[in-house]
Amino acid sequence: MSSDQVRAIFDRIAPVYDQFNTWLSLGQHRIWKSMTVKWSEAKLGDVCLDVCCGSGDLAQMLAEKVGPDGQVFGVDFSSAQLEVARQRIERRSLPLPITWLEGDALALPFSDNQFDAATMGYGLRNVTDIPHSLKELYRVLKPGAKAAILDLHRPSSPQVRAFQQWYLDTIVVPLAHQFGFTDEYAYIAPSLDKFPPGWEQVNLALEVGFSTATHYPIAGGTMGVLVVRKDEE
Repeated sequence: MSSDQVRAIFDRIAPVYDQFNTWLSLGQHRIWKSMTVKWSEAKLGDVCLDVCCGSGDLAQMLAEKVGPDGQVFGVDFSSAQLEVARQRIERRSLPLPITWLEGDALALPFSDNQFDAATMGYGLRNVTDIPHSLKELYRVLKPGAKAAILDLHRPSSPQVRAFQQWYLDTIVVPLAHQFGFTDEYAYIAPSLDKFPPGWEQVNLALEVGFSTATHYPIAGGTMGVLVVRKDEE
């Protein structure tokens, strides 16, 4: 699937994206996102990046970590998703230090060595060039900084894998059909089939230059977080 096709999908599903994340994760996705932010080691005063920010959950969690003296940049190539993210922030009583930018994970609009920490949620599986996306993330991180990358995975257990496919086919896609998004959510299964498993993601991260890379399977292997670190100079 081309990047334009993926962008079109995320533009179309923007109005229901949060609701479907809740259904798809059995209500657990914000717990997984909180774990991702923790593994990024973002702290007060940091300048952080959320790549493929979507409707802004991870960016908001990062902003709460860095506080008013920090700064978070949320980047996504879907203008519709960014508009949802902006509206969510505007509804808050207290402002958060977030700047939303339309941009491509394969050509991040930032200089080298700019960020203290980074996150990516459900983005790596959807880019057209995973090694290049990791290389871009490496480029913009400061030496010693970490990034945590959350995504859906195909579990190694045949039983869990069968349940995951049953859930997609029986629950998620029929629900999407009711909202007129059958094709948009039917793409999840084939995207999982071609997404590299955790050990391969680790190897790809090390090949682009990260000094350490660890993959943490969660939710029975249906989810995973790749944690990478850029070596200090």
